[in-house]
Amino acid sequence: MDKLHGTGVALVTPFTASDHAIDYPALRRLVDFIIEGGAEYLVINGTTAESPTLTAEERKGILDVVRQQTKGRVPLVYGIGGNDTATVEQQLRTTDLAGVSAILSVSPAYNKPSQAGIIQHYLRLAEASPLPIILYNVPGRTMSNMTAATTLRLAQHPNILGIKEASGNLEQCMAIAKGKPHGFLLISGDDLMTTALVSFGAVGVISVLANAFPKRFCDMTRAALAGDFPKASKLLFDFLEINPLMYEESNPVGVKAALASLGLCSPAVRLPLVEATEGLKERVQKLL
Repeated sequence: MDKLHGTGVALVTPFTASDHAIDYPALRRLVDFIIEGGAEYLVINGTTAESPTLTAEERKGILDVVRQQTKGRVPLVYGIGGNDTATVEQQLRTTDLAGVSAILSVSPAYNKPSQAGIIQHYLRLAEASPLPIILYNVPGRTMSNMTAATTLRLAQHPNILGIKEASGNLEQCMAIAKGKPHGFLLISGDDLMTTALVSFGAVGVISVLANAFPKRFCDMTRAALAGDFPKASKLLFDFLEINPLMYEESNPVGVKAALASLGLCSPAVRLPLVEATEGLKERVQKLL
């Protein structure tokens, strides 16, 4: 699916500063800012969206507003995941996915399933889903790693489109790139590893940083995909200082501080996350 090549942006959910309700005008501004910056697609209701804190009604509202604001300009990927397979299956069957191109589904967190359990979980979802599924491996959050062998086993299913790989393990990513079937998408889940993964077969990235820096980040990814690694590396190095600040007080606290500095939304997050400290805000502002 070539339309999911390049830079996908894991959208934050803007909240109002006063009562932490969803700030739909800010969401509309952010969608336009990111699309006009050159993003190839948007990812809604992922981890960066603070999805565990959103109600079913809020998730529906966000998807509706993003669909309206996007106006078909870029493809949409929607996050549906969890650690209860039956519940995720039900959500896949009942969510209105009109206008969505694919589902991003994170590997089950907290349960710490075996590789066999992860495989069976995703095979059930692939059979239930009306849209192709992108696997999401992020051991830093789930506390269990999907091995390359597990990914390659799942890559054989016709309704599993690719993987967002955020293990940080280059050797594992290389094994996936070497063994994957034609058409299976290897997508970087780590902003700073994007150019490295593209060099051996990744088709792009699902990015946090591109919320605040869409043009520069998209230029970097496109340069890598075009084989211009000197240019891509130069652009990548510009992010070396600010990227750690995005995660210092947990994601999306850092990127929301950056977006607030740019006047795009408030820095508000929902508990159990808390807004960026003044020290972090100052350091983000200085780098901006």
